[in-house]
Amino acid sequence: MIQRKILVIDDEEFIRMNLKNIFDSEGYHVDLKENGKDGLEALNSFEYDLLFLDINLPDRNGLDILKQIKVNQPDLLVIIITGFASIESAVDALKLGAYDYIKKPFKADAIKLITKLALETQQLKDKVKKLEVQKKSSSGIEAIIGESEKINEVKLQISEYAKYDSETVLITGESGSGNELIASAIHNLSPRADKAFIEINCASIPDNLLESELFGYEKGAFTDAKSKKIGLLEAADGGTVFLDEIGEMSLSLQAKLLRVIENNKIRRLGSSKDLQINIRIIAATNKDIHKAIEDKEFRQDLYYRLNVLRIKVPPLRERGNDVLILADYFINFYKQKFSKVIDGLDESAQKSLLQYKWPGNIRELKNVIERTCILQKDILISHENLAVDFADSTKEFGIKICDEDFRVSRYSFDDIISEIETKLLRKALNSCNGNVSETARLLKIPRETLRYKIEKYKISIKNSW
Repeated sequence: MIQRKILVIDDEEFIRMNLKNIFDSEGYHVDLKENGKDGLEALNSFEYDLLFLDINLPDRNGLDILKQIKVNQPDLLVIIITGFASIESAVDALKLGAYDYIKKPFKADAIKLITKLALETQQLKDKVKKLEVQKKSSSGIEAIIGESEKINEVKLQISEYAKYDSETVLITGESGSGNELIASAIHNLSPRADKAFIEINCASIPDNLLESELFGYEKGAFTDAKSKKIGLLEAADGGTVFLDEIGEMSLSLQAKLLRVIENNKIRRLGSSKDLQINIRIIAATNKDIHKAIEDKEFRQDLYYRLNVLRIKVPPLRERGNDVLILADYFINFYKQKFSKVIDGLDESAQKSLLQYKWPGNIRELKNVIERTCILQKDILISHENLAVDFADSTKEFGIKICDEDFRVSRYSFDDIISEIETKLLRKALNSCNGNVSETARLLKIPRETLRYKIEKYKISIKNSW
């Protein structure tokens, strides 16, 4: 157990020795100093958990010493020792940042209690500080794991873009590539780091609710608006708002967001008053944004306002050995979580992970490693140990597309494409024993799309999961 260290600065020997006896009986380490000069030298030489400081010292005023301590060691808890005649000075000390004060004469039980409470407070402060450091490291640039050239380029962009904290950022990349980590890292490296970071998934909130979530509303703005509500944009004032999957936002809401970016103003639903806000917008989408603009699903003017600074996140399949680095990271995390003894991946597992195309990117890799660690019995993970659906989805097959029956003069372009699709789907379903989910992963298309095509081409399958 760590021995807590206490410093006492008091010019009365009786007080010093009395406190020493109390602290010794409680198992604390205690140093005694009789004037301000020696006390400050001790503070500069050693690290203490708690300071008992007399206000009336022979060489200087205790309040002046307290001011100096709060500049040099702001986290050190200070308990003021005062006589009945100087209670007013003790109150002044509290205003300057002292933790508490005790009056002379004092009882041993009172000293023990105030010391116990102060040290518990210090422990809580230390714990909070450690958690804040952990949070920063888990949401800063350190959270972007990988050493490939492409991901290092992204890290450089994050560091550079963080400086320009009033400019919008557009993050593009496939689903599961870690867009939210990149947005968080930009925020935590920026001058806005000590302000709010609010993440909003535009696809997870129904469109009729998203507007009220973003802008808030006044009491009576609509039937269920029984009280005023602050919107997320207003709550983030001074900080950063991350709009994930912004491609799913309706055109009408896109127009309102555009006005926010251009004017730095919002208006709650049901209000006639604009509110000035200062936020940074970071948006992300896994859609082909140019196609969305062509299809009239995304406003071109909003795209231009968002696309001031751009980060294109590489898919996992283009990051080489980052797959193994990330896999090791997830293995270390999950083996601790599930209390497993796992040394890592053997050669066959490494080869499988590197060969697989990872359509679900980092999110898919994380899920594969999590399921594998849950089921893992051996010290080393082999290809056979990898999660079953992943291992099976590494199979490959080929089809002959052009043969002598496909004559453009006899078939239209659409007929040829339909025939090719049918042949491809049948071969893929046969390869996966009729498992629709596995076939969708193999073909890297959504399960719903596969089911639609099966029905469209009237393909019979053995099983359906």
